[in-house]
Amino acid sequence: MKFSENWLRELVEIKADRAALAHALTMAGLEVEELTPLGENLGGVVVAEIVGAEKHPEADRLQVCKVNAGTGELLLIVCGAPNARVGIKVPLATVGATLPGGINIKAAKLRGVESLGMLCSAKELGIDNDASGLLELPLDAPVGQPLAAYLSLPDASIELKLTPNRPDCLGLVGLAHDVAALFGSHVKVPAHADAPVTGNARRGIRLEAGKDAPRYLGRIIEGIDPVARTPLWLAERLRRAGLRPISAVVDVTNYVMLELGQPLHAFDNDKLDGDIVVRHARDGETLKLLDGSEVKLDSGFLLIADEKKALAVAGVMGGYDSRVTDATHNIFLESAHFAPAAIMGRARKLGMHTDASHRFERGVDPELPRRALERATELLLAIAGGKAGPVLVAENPADLPKPATVTLRRTRLKRVLGVEVADAEVARIFTALGMQVTATDEGWRITAPSSRFDIELEEDLVEEVARIYGYDRIPTHTPEGALALATEPEGRLNELAVREQLAAREYYEAVNLAFVSHALLEKWGFTERLVPLANPLSADLAVMRPSLLPGLIEALSHNRARQQDRVRLFELGRAFAAGNPPMETPSLAIVACGHAHAEQWGEAARPLDFFDVKGDLDAIIAWGGEPQRWAVHADGLPGWLHPGRAARVTRDGETVGYLGALHPRLAKTLDLGPDVHVLELALEPLLGRRLPKAQPVPRFPAVRRDIAVDVPEQVSWSQIEQAVRATLGTALAELRLFDRYSGKGVEAGRKSLAMGLILQDASRTLTDDDADRCVRNVVSALEAGCEAKLRG
Repeated sequence: MKFSENWLRELVEIKADRAALAHALTMAGLEVEELTPLGENLGGVVVAEIVGAEKHPEADRLQVCKVNAGTGELLLIVCGAPNARVGIKVPLATVGATLPGGINIKAAKLRGVESLGMLCSAKELGIDNDASGLLELPLDAPVGQPLAAYLSLPDASIELKLTPNRPDCLGLVGLAHDVAALFGSHVKVPAHADAPVTGNARRGIRLEAGKDAPRYLGRIIEGIDPVARTPLWLAERLRRAGLRPISAVVDVTNYVMLELGQPLHAFDNDKLDGDIVVRHARDGETLKLLDGSEVKLDSGFLLIADEKKALAVAGVMGGYDSRVTDATHNIFLESAHFAPAAIMGRARKLGMHTDASHRFERGVDPELPRRALERATELLLAIAGGKAGPVLVAENPADLPKPATVTLRRTRLKRVLGVEVADAEVARIFTALGMQVTATDEGWRITAPSSRFDIELEEDLVEEVARIYGYDRIPTHTPEGALALATEPEGRLNELAVREQLAAREYYEAVNLAFVSHALLEKWGFTERLVPLANPLSADLAVMRPSLLPGLIEALSHNRARQQDRVRLFELGRAFAAGNPPMETPSLAIVACGHAHAEQWGEAARPLDFFDVKGDLDAIIAWGGEPQRWAVHADGLPGWLHPGRAARVTRDGETVGYLGALHPRLAKTLDLGPDVHVLELALEPLLGRRLPKAQPVPRFPAVRRDIAVDVPEQVSWSQIEQAVRATLGTALAELRLFDRYSGKGVEAGRKSLAMGLILQDASRTLTDDDADRCVRNVVSALEAGCEAKLRG
């Protein structure tokens, strides 16, 4: 929001200088982002008229101008501006003047011709950035008058960085209420009176967009002067607000938008057919906009149309074909209220941002349209003449937002702020902000104006008191009292422990966005139960990630592209799946590639393999103290893993994740090498652990028996381990696999596994018979469940 300081001071009395005003606004939550002084130190600059102009005898691009500065004699001024010509009125810096840029004006000879002053551009005067030529003043500007007095200078252009919850301050009158509350003054609201109705032209209005467009007003103004000149005071206020004057009609609509905060639009009434229809666009409907671009719309857009064609994208921009031109004599002036949700994001979807969309998507006061329409009519009739027809109204009152009434308790206010604010001051603050105040025994009942969409809760009222009363007046107290520390449950590992364990195993933590592109997920084969975003930031961030791996692999690829051959990354985050509401699963993912160990002299380099990643998983599982509840299986693998070099991870028989090498086809698609291995697990099962329990040191020795069994190649070690543990129960202290062999002496399709059984009893020493019986039981179980044969 950009505006003229002088304009604001006309609307409200401000008993403070510019610096204090800027500080007060910022401290009240209306951050002053930029403050640009305009027209400082213009003493000696006057309004002058060029009454003669001849080519400089020694320079093609210079002119010798005869200038009337109101002193009774003509001054010779050498000027190189391209628009210098007889009959225009321009600023003249006389001899002795000092311009804002530090330029001292002296009598000088330019190419042999004496020049007694300087004709100035807006940039040289410090009032605009336009340096293309002389600043042309209206023809009725009084010659000899100081320019500062004529242009109401000095001034300042102030730009506020408003938060989305304060759309009421996108109009000067709304901002004036805050300023009045800050400085203890009153808003000088512009006189509001209905414009005289002297015409009878009418046009029907139909609302067909439901609650998205509950109020629409319009009026036909006939016989305007299309080339009427915008008054200087209005044009200057627009310039200082960052808007270029265009034409009387456009300038008036922009001026009212800045003054009241209500966007308006004018159509050439002679180009309209039948009734005005406010409706949703049809899929594929197109419209050429004011900027000349042609846009393709869908049913999510609101349209202003007539009986035959679309006229404007509601709340965003008008159409090109129905625009007001220099040949327009009859206009249809509209003023409407649109639901913020119906406008939000529509301009961005079209690749644009307009002043109207900026306001409508944040929320415009639903009571403003009529007031703004009358104000604009008043200004148009005064500037361009014409006959105003009656105000045409179409509305659905039930769909209009209602002002909120909220109770503020005196005790609550004191408790939150930590300071007691006098009742009279509280009432003054809310009254100055345009709210209705009713005192109660416990505090106040506050009814917010229709422009304050942000007032919904008691805390909102506390905030209003705090920012107007002054945050710097609220004392700072150090919190007192003992803070109760959150107790970590013993039966659950801390996520930090998982991070530390992985960091100790040479993994780096990565943090990726939770949004990914649909195209990337298709490469992985993730096509079901996706959660698309309704309003994504970009096409590459359009879907919530169903897995951490796609984003983590992208990070790995990014590192490899920068000559990092050995990459080891992990991430703890959430994966998302469609549901009502969408399901969020805390997960752990690991990706690794390159050599198994960092380059060194003591060990030969070898590539990372499945068992390295499996070892990392085993190390994390060991922290839970119950590795026997975990197992890996070669079946049920997703399509993005390499068959034969991957596994499904289970806990208590339930699948909780996968690990292994990426499928070669996927690795090729992603332009990765064949050595990339991954792991992804649901995090919660990993964090569960057995409570530590102290055990006495065994009094009796352990007994070891080694056996070797011949089993089919497809039988996994996890199957054998589960069978052994189920057979021996507590008698088995430890099970060690120390050899695997296949080849000569072993049938094709089978393998030999040698294992050590560490047997121990807490109550006695095991005998040889006990140990032999355990071995026989194990062999029988393996023969029955794993097709095993005991090897000699």
